[in-house]
Amino acid sequence: MVFAGRPSRPASHLVLASGGRAPAYANSRAFSSSLPRNKERLVILGSGWGGYEVLRAIDKERWNVTMISPNNYFNFTPLLASCAVGTLEFRCATEPVRRYSPEVVAYQAWCDHIDFRQKRLQCMPATPPLSFETKSAPKADATTTQFPGTGTPFTLTYDKLVIAVGAYSQTFDVPGVKEHAHFLKDVKDARAIRTRILECFEQANQPTISDVERRKLLNFCIVGGGPTGVEFAAELHDLLHTEMERHYPGLTRFAKISMYDVAPQILGMFDESLVKYAEKTFKRDGISIFTSHHVERVEPGKLFVKEQGEVPFGLLVWSTGLAPNPLVQSASDVKKDLKTSSIITNDHLNVLKEDGTPYSDVWAIGDAAMIEDARLPATAQVANQKAKYLTKKLNRLVKDKDSPKPFEFHNQGSLAYIGNWKAIYDRSGTGNNVMNKETGRLAWLLWRSAYFTMTLSVRNKILVPTYWFLNWIFGRDLTRF
Repeated sequence: MVFAGRPSRPASHLVLASGGRAPAYANSRAFSSSLPRNKERLVILGSGWGGYEVLRAIDKERWNVTMISPNNYFNFTPLLASCAVGTLEFRCATEPVRRYSPEVVAYQAWCDHIDFRQKRLQCMPATPPLSFETKSAPKADATTTQFPGTGTPFTLTYDKLVIAVGAYSQTFDVPGVKEHAHFLKDVKDARAIRTRILECFEQANQPTISDVERRKLLNFCIVGGGPTGVEFAAELHDLLHTEMERHYPGLTRFAKISMYDVAPQILGMFDESLVKYAEKTFKRDGISIFTSHHVERVEPGKLFVKEQGEVPFGLLVWSTGLAPNPLVQSASDVKKDLKTSSIITNDHLNVLKEDGTPYSDVWAIGDAAMIEDARLPATAQVANQKAKYLTKKLNRLVKDKDSPKPFEFHNQGSLAYIGNWKAIYDRSGTGNNVMNKETGRLAWLLWRSAYFTMTLSVRNKILVPTYWFLNWIFGRDLTRF
């Protein structure tokens, strides 16, 4: 990374983070460059809904922008469920960070430690080891899909810092989840799930196995009844009752979708009438919903549910909320929420010190942060609005203009696809009396139009409806490679 003309200094102490890596401190490298002194360095950590929006809209002529992220792309997470079953192709759900090079310096790396006093970041490459590497880092946390790092850290400094590192999938320390379940937070997760679905059907199609084994292989289990789990169940149902029914006519009668949640109902953030509509639709479509059920452990091909005992599966998708990012967990000298370990910010999104005073040059947005005394849902909508607010603030700050008013969240409603061209839309509680709640085909049209308009690039605004149309005409591609 770059130092804006500052001389290199020895690397500071590195806190263990990002999947438990223990890099070799002595091999840490520092980098410098001769960039203009009058251009302050803005470092963005993370390329998710918060970080990528700041990267996209920041004034790159006035800021020297550097991005640190283990991904070199942005995940459009609402479309991952569609990608996982072949409704859309994977590149429809990504936007490249490199689109903004060379105006932006980007490194595919983890940030392991932040020294707020010295304004220094300790980073670890998230790329495969180089030939001169003598020892690579141990395997990263299984809830991520990134390479854990090469074991050779590097250091950089910042003038302004935006922390948008997001969160990991929450496992609640249930044994076996990380080893035997699939998550759905990244496009690589969607690809792994799609491969496994097709693999289950090809295995079940072999002439050497019994019908009992076929039922086990084609039992698709989903743990977590939030929007991600519900939309994946809906997309999977559509796949089973279209292409799979047509091309595997003797197998779909064995296929079953089961959803588990510890809560008394699914979609807890939606209006109760919409939840009942979704549950009724799922039951009519043959999707089994098991609420108030507790998964005790997971083993290869089976999970153990307290209320049911052993449940065999061919595919298990785990979507039970968010766990704090290791960088956030390891961060010191910052105020954190006792329950979620999220970084606490003020209403201008500045990170608060342990004594409650703000860092004037550090901000935190997205799932890694929450505003003091204003608990907002950890959603893409909140992260995106915070990023837009912060970008305006930074673009005014670099021009020595007054900052905007404190951040205010404007709830635009919640959408969830529930299968067979039906969806639910909830905008109750927003103060808007127009179209507070919608269900069925109209809500589905709102769902599709919302995701179409939210796609960032012209390229994806063309690709997404094109694949929707092509798959409607020709069906999903069932090739496994």
